[in-house]
Amino acid sequence: MDFSKLDKSISGVVKEQQIKLGYRREKVRLYYPLSSLNRLLGKTCSVEQMQECLQEYAASVADQYGTVTISHEKDRFCIIIPEQGSEYIHADMKEDEFLVEFIDTIRRHGCTLNEVLAVFRKYSGHVHVEKMKNSEFDYLVYFEDGEPEDFLYCLGLEGEHIIYHRFTPEDYEEFLQ
Repeated sequence: MDFSKLDKSISGVVKEQQIKLGYRREKVRLYYPLSSLNRLLGKTCSVEQMQECLQEYAASVADQYGTVTISHEKDRFCIIIPEQGSEYIHADMKEDEFLVEFIDTIRRHGCTLNEVLAVFRKYSGHVHVEKMKNSEFDYLVYFEDGEPEDFLYCLGLEGEHIIYHRFTPEDYEEFLQ
């Protein structure tokens, strides 16, 4: 089975957390709905079948990550990456320059939408910016050609702060429903 998209998602989320909070050799708990896992694996598994697939994934990354623990409650899965995995991801993955600069900008008190958009435009001349008709977020921003990454960023303007959530294109479609 091809676990490359799932592993890219897991390692990317861990790396994002390490950029935000700083690196610590610690367990990381990640939560995924069944629908996201099915999309990442290109499957249409039931909860029980997904539990088996994720056990296979855990075995496939054991040399790098250590003992990955999988559990679920209904159709929500918890994947626990142990300390060894956190350390491996920190050491093995190169820094994502865009994500580092984006997070450094957005975490600054009083940053503006224009400052955030300037970070996107620094990395590409093909940035899509769209005012959202959603009560949770105000803007959708992404790189039209998928470079340097293919995530969609939903930005919420909250007074002196900007919040965000990164979505895969498929998870964004589900979010809209």
